[in-house]
Amino acid sequence: MNWLHAIILGIVEGVTEFLPISSTGHLTIVEGLLGYQVDDPGMTAFTAVIQVGAILAAVIYFWRDIVRLAAAWFRGVLSKSERDNPDYRMGWNVIIGSIPIAVVGLALQDIIEGPFRNLWVVVAALIGWSAVLWFADHRGSGERGEDTVTWKDALVIGGVQCFALIPGVSRSGATISAALLRGIDRVTATRLSFFFGIPALAAAGAMQAVTQAGNISTTVGWWPVLIGTVVSFVVGYASIAWLLRFVASNKFTGFVVYRVVVGLVIAGLLLADVVAAV
Repeated sequence: MNWLHAIILGIVEGVTEFLPISSTGHLTIVEGLLGYQVDDPGMTAFTAVIQVGAILAAVIYFWRDIVRLAAAWFRGVLSKSERDNPDYRMGWNVIIGSIPIAVVGLALQDIIEGPFRNLWVVVAALIGWSAVLWFADHRGSGERGEDTVTWKDALVIGGVQCFALIPGVSRSGATISAALLRGIDRVTATRLSFFFGIPALAAAGAMQAVTQAGNISTTVGWWPVLIGTVVSFVVGYASIAWLLRFVASNKFTGFVVYRVVVGLVIAGLLLADVVAAV
């Protein structure tokens, strides 16, 4: 992979990671348009590893929140009197919500990195989950804030997050949809998608970097991975700030329309043999 392609893919990752439009789906699309074999183990590893840049951006952006939640969780573990603190409960919520995708991701790893890496899968997921996101955005009451989130909410949201293992669904789109349907407001739902995504994506990226190091070296190369990761960090940080401002006063309708349009365009390119499915 040359440095220009690495920069392009880093920008795509940074822009799309936290928007409900699927970063993996977009990376798969752009990789296909650039002529790469999207189901190649090296490309699959590249896609996962450069997400670490965007996740690092989220860690820095939410650093004070993360430190506050972690400190409250540790205090609560050590002292019963500290367990009424909402931050202690949120610490547990993040842990509970991160477990399902870790279990399912490991169990279905071969499918995720093989048959799911197909542009027809991306098309179906982009269009199909658009209906879920639209329904959740219009049916959710939006009456509940962060202090009301329970472990049951976390388990449901974490369970739904597993659908994001299908390229095109979108991890943030899945978690936000689940949170909205639980009556949680849009800003809190978006913040939860960040908190639940940090451990899941960081672990996935680290695992791919370790287990696929050989494939990365012989196919993509480590310099493009480094460039893509740095670019995704910079662009991802700006994307987080914009998204939180946007959801404070807007519904997700624009993202729904965008998902459907992109899905239809890619379907057209596939049918016209302009781009290969794998």
